Amino acid sequence: MTFIDKLTAAWKSRNSLLCVGLDPDVKRLPDELRGKSDAIFEFCRAIVDATADAACSFKPQIAYFAALGAEDQLEQICAYIRRHYPDIPLVLDAKRGDIGATAEQYAREAFERYGADVVTVSPYMGYDSVAPYLEWKDRGVIVLCRTSNAGGSDLQFLQVDGKPLYQHVARMVADKWNTNGQCGLVVGATFPQELAQVRAIIGNMPLLVPGVGAQGGDIEATVKAGRTEAGAGMMINSSRAILYAQRETGEDYTAAARRVALETRDAINRHR
Repeated sequence: MTFIDKLTAAWKSRNSLLCVGLDPDVKRLPDELRGKSDAIFEFCRAIVDATADAACSFKPQIAYFAALGAEDQLEQICAYIRRHYPDIPLVLDAKRGDIGATAEQYAREAFERYGADVVTVSPYMGYDSVAPYLEWKDRGVIVLCRTSNAGGSDLQFLQVDGKPLYQHVARMVADKWNTNGQCGLVVGATFPQELAQVRAIIGNMPLLVPGVGAQGGDIEATVKAGRTEAGAGMMINSSRAILYAQRETGEDYTAAARRVALETRDAINRHR
């Protein structure tokens, strides 16, 4: 099954556009996990189990694991998701951007080592940097387009032939790079007007949309701007607001994560 097939099926079977981000910050882990050698894996496993019926995808952010030398625990959680929730797409958030043999190794890392269905990449070095990922015909590539951070405007809003650069990226990916039909784009929820403009350019291609939850993106504006005619087309990511919901209420961390995930899914669905 291809990435797009799996994602399309997950939107329907889970009735959800929510992507649960796995960004395990050891300073914010629950007290009962502190000091355990496998704390990161156990935390992520519990979050996955608590939110799986509310999520259309899971998105581990590689930096949170690699900074601690915990890539083995990233491998474990990726394997756990594939084994227990094989119908839910696994998004490796790596934002890779290199060329040639180096890009080939990054593709192997994402698709062989971690078994990801799709990986995030940077378009800055052009088609050469994306081509090695496209050799994996059934896997997905999600290209950074209009990111959720304010500093993204430094480059993404530069005018090229009278249009902002992010629109050129969207058009290039949709028209030239999407050779396998498995590409998508990252567009932040913090910029709903630009989100709508990208949707108009790319048609039904999927969007990974960070920025709701802790970053403050408006759910209603996001859904109305980025949905397809079928009411899907997005993986709307929430990470910290779900992972660390316990800190707001003091309840069990898995119960808190589940509650917020369900609330976020339902809030998204109200506007589909």
